[in-house]
Amino acid sequence: MFRVFAILLLAVVGMPATAQQTETALVAGGCFWCVESDFRRVEGVTDVRVGFAGGTTPDPSYDDVVRGRTSHLESAMISFDPEQISYDQILHMFLRSIDVLDDGGQFCDRGAHYTTAIFATPDQMAQVQAAIEAAEAELGQSIVTPVREAAPFYEAEEFHQNYANSDERTLTRFGWVERRAAYKGYREGCGRDRRVGELWGNSAPFIN
Repeated sequence: MFRVFAILLLAVVGMPATAQQTETALVAGGCFWCVESDFRRVEGVTDVRVGFAGGTTPDPSYDDVVRGRTSHLESAMISFDPEQISYDQILHMFLRSIDVLDDGGQFCDRGAHYTTAIFATPDQMAQVQAAIEAAEAELGQSIVTPVREAAPFYEAEEFHQNYANSDERTLTRFGWVERRAAYKGYREGCGRDRRVGELWGNSAPFIN
């Protein structure tokens, strides 16, 4: 009897755990380092990858995108556990972390590749439209962030992944510094948090 119990116990212990169910949100919010940095802090978000979406050039490079050689936008793929956070909550936070009134770029970053967008699957479309309507009602203004059909997402080079938290060093006009320090200087200098605070006030999720 003990032997049978031991065998059953080993069988249960040895069973693989049920795979975590994850969903994704694909958004463009200007500098993808900033979107990634914001959402890595959110409970229930399991991963964020930065890259490009919305264009027709396959597997574009960062240099090609930022030099305007493609029609891609800097984008972020946010993976999350729907048992901890909903897609609606992701959308709510995203819209209140960008300048939804700016159609020429974001903050100090200008050009089409820095414009905002939400890429939605058919199943996500109604939720996105509702989130935009709620944001417009809160602001009392029409927002320019478009809803676009789901598009292929191409990851940027590994250099750009989790840039804001990297202790690797990069060359700047101030010399060699850690990427996290370079990112902090860039974000402050670009005025992202200042403008988001002006626009959204206490509703801004990442600067309060």
